[in-house]
Amino acid sequence: MNFYQTVEGINKISFGDMIPTETILQKRFVKTDSFMVPGVIQKSEKRFTWKLDLNDDDVIYGLGQNVRGMNKRGFVYESFCSDDPNHTPDKKSLYGAHNFFVVLSDKPWGIYIDFAGKVTFDIGFEHKDVLKIEVEGIDFDAYVFTGTYKQIVNQFRSLIGQSYVPPKWGFGYQQSRWSYVDQEEVLSIADKFDEHDLPCDAIYLDIDYMERFKDFTVSEERFPAFQSFVTDMKSREIKLIPIIDAGVKIESGYDVYEEGVKNDYFCNDASGHPFVAAVWPGKVHFPDFFNSQVRKWFGQKYHHLLNMGIEGFWNDMNEPAIFYSEQGLKDAISFVNSQAGKNLDIYTFFDLKDKILNISNSEVDYKSMYHNYDGVKVNHYDVHNLFGYFMTRAAAEGFEDYAPDKRHFMITRASHIGMAKHSGIWTGDNHSWWEHLKLNIQMMPGLGMAGFLYSGADTGGFGGEASGELLTRWLQFSIFTPLLRNHSALGTRKQEPWMFETETLDRIRDVVKMRYALIPYLYSEFMKANFNHELLFAPLSYEYDDLRSKQVEDQLLLGDSLMLAPVYEQNSRGRSVYLPEKMVLWKVTAFEHLNEEAFELMEEGYHFVDVALNEIPLYLKPGKLVVLTKPENRVSNLDESNLVVVGYVPNKAIYELYNDDGLTKGYKSGDSLKTMLKVDRHKNEYQISVDTNDMALKSITFYLIDDNGKWHVIKQNAIMDESHYV
Repeated sequence: MNFYQTVEGINKISFGDMIPTETILQKRFVKTDSFMVPGVIQKSEKRFTWKLDLNDDDVIYGLGQNVRGMNKRGFVYESFCSDDPNHTPDKKSLYGAHNFFVVLSDKPWGIYIDFAGKVTFDIGFEHKDVLKIEVEGIDFDAYVFTGTYKQIVNQFRSLIGQSYVPPKWGFGYQQSRWSYVDQEEVLSIADKFDEHDLPCDAIYLDIDYMERFKDFTVSEERFPAFQSFVTDMKSREIKLIPIIDAGVKIESGYDVYEEGVKNDYFCNDASGHPFVAAVWPGKVHFPDFFNSQVRKWFGQKYHHLLNMGIEGFWNDMNEPAIFYSEQGLKDAISFVNSQAGKNLDIYTFFDLKDKILNISNSEVDYKSMYHNYDGVKVNHYDVHNLFGYFMTRAAAEGFEDYAPDKRHFMITRASHIGMAKHSGIWTGDNHSWWEHLKLNIQMMPGLGMAGFLYSGADTGGFGGEASGELLTRWLQFSIFTPLLRNHSALGTRKQEPWMFETETLDRIRDVVKMRYALIPYLYSEFMKANFNHELLFAPLSYEYDDLRSKQVEDQLLLGDSLMLAPVYEQNSRGRSVYLPEKMVLWKVTAFEHLNEEAFELMEEGYHFVDVALNEIPLYLKPGKLVVLTKPENRVSNLDESNLVVVGYVPNKAIYELYNDDGLTKGYKSGDSLKTMLKVDRHKNEYQISVDTNDMALKSITFYLIDDNGKWHVIKQNAIMDESHYV
């Protein structure tokens, strides 16, 4: 073991010579003799086991995209990117590998395991007071953090660097389905959004836009004039977002395949031949994204669609997902044939069944693939969690080559913590289950801890059948997630808002318009969380130190000013809520219904809050402000020169509003607009100060609630340079 430290007191332990993951960007570590390593570490020939003690009241947050509650205690989790749409509570791994967690104890601590292969976290499952980490390898780095919860998150996030920032239109509503099969259907979808006065900024193209599922192709039959179609949609301020999959179809004459074979750009099998698997097009090869030359080649393939006016993509099937391998299929068929004519009992029948069911995403297949990691032959299984990361890195670097100062839209399915600087993620193929709405709520803080600020779930659920009530309640939460996408699967009930009864459509319209009204606040909080290495969504214990806040599993802090307590159960018209301090309940129905009756001052403690189906319960923290603007049907049409500010001001409040051009990377060099709002209350008068470099800002209307629950409306028609009474 080698020991390192930073001046901030972050400890690093190097076990052996790890395969680089490129997660940690800042090289500020200095070698030291040693330091106290917590717990007990045991090493075998091919595995490390690390056992750490837990106290009875310890709460564990983190591990990013995973099942169960915000507090991960009491179950076993695996970091091994998995293509599994059935996110039931017994699943140990989903699409992401996020090996960072924080233990809230008397003296909080956190650990990050920097390793590209499988890691298992037994968090008080086998023994309730033991946290056991098992690493399937002996070469990795571990980082140990101490401080408060907020300090530990800040330390870790500062090590991995700033997160991906999408263009501002990426904060608009996005509509998707597998699949809108042709140009006419996509156009019809866009028309219906306008006909129904529904905001929308993007429509996705799933696998059927391609020619026979081949990456970087467009079906001439279904999209005969694709480039002009893209241009026409952009003139309506609607972006098209096509899918790109990890597998390249094996087909003579297909340029991506031919170039890949010629240059040895694909993953190989043990004999050195291109590994053969199958996904959507049938048999495919996988580009070897671990090879920097391959990344450059594949990244430049995106330029073909960028040249047609496309500004964003979603990368999929990049765990990598494998329907079957060529060898796996042969073995399965041979085994099935060998059972013909036999009298199968319970065990032999289940052997037969498992042989077929386990043919997809097999560890045997993953162990049969090899990479050229820039000159070093590496077995895929040992670096499995980096595959999707390096695919998306290839795309991001391709965008950088194409237009260095322009933001491009990118989300991906498989992920590793280091990928957070290149892309956002969606949480994968969920279901139209109320349990998955709750899982979406509980997953957001862990994703933020791993650096994935731009994230969200398939709203309404990808698989299964969504009711109007489920879609409404899900949207009432998703309007706060940076990625807001309604996506559903082939063969399920269509989930476009107008596919439901008129009453539901009207509710959804109000909800989505409220999202657009909230964009000044959401974008500002997103960017500040990125700059300051903080959480956008956080458990209550991120800010509040009381025992009850640690026990709350279904409420979230959103940025500086809001607490969320969504309704996530079928037929519920209310829910229990814990307030760690005095707050103002704002029952949002529509932006236009901003009136005194919508607000209620509530004392600290437990409450049952009635929440009608058309209401979104928001909780305003004391001394905080929320900035909104009049909603429009596209992000680009929002008028942020005229703002609305809502706040609970017992004595004083302060808020810094961040903005920028929303399209370029100028924010990295400080090219931004900042407005500092200060409100001081003196009896029944308010002193308001506005300090801004936004010369376009014209007016702000303040809706303020005082500590007696009284409502005050103050309109400022001109921005003053000095503090003044109104």
